[in-house]
Amino acid sequence: MTKINDFTVDGDLVRKLAGLLDETHLTEIEYAWGEHRIRVTRAPAVMHAVAAPAMAAAIPGVAPSVAEAPIADHPGAVTSPMVGTVYLSASPGAAPFVRPGDAISVGQTVLIIEAMKVMNQIRATKSGTVKRILIADGAPVEFGQALMVIE
Repeated sequence: MTKINDFTVDGDLVRKLAGLLDETHLTEIEYAWGEHRIRVTRAPAVMHAVAAPAMAAAIPGVAPSVAEAPIADHPGAVTSPMVGTVYLSASPGAAPFVRPGDAISVGQTVLIIEAMKVMNQIRATKSGTVKRILIADGAPVEFGQALMVIE
């Protein structure tokens, strides 16, 4: 314990709160008791853009595209309606709701997003075939983020 201006800081508590930030992928957490408060924050990771070297030769069988549209603008993109954590199956170890190549119908559950301790089923808005799943199980998602492509 460290004493700061007649206030004793519990280092173990601060470390536990910092661990919760990592565990829950939050950037800030606040703990209060009585008239005392501890707030632990973490700056979001800063991503640096690095220019990729030009490819020396084209990959056989893949046609180069002049300008690819963002995947979220794809007409078959399933985007996140909320911020939360995505789950591709109903429970750990269970089979995923869908896999690439699966035929699906309107209203079929394709994944779950947990937000505020509520499990929200995300349903297909169109029938088709799952072409790509763009997110890993248990990953945090943002509003409007593309999660999968159905064609």
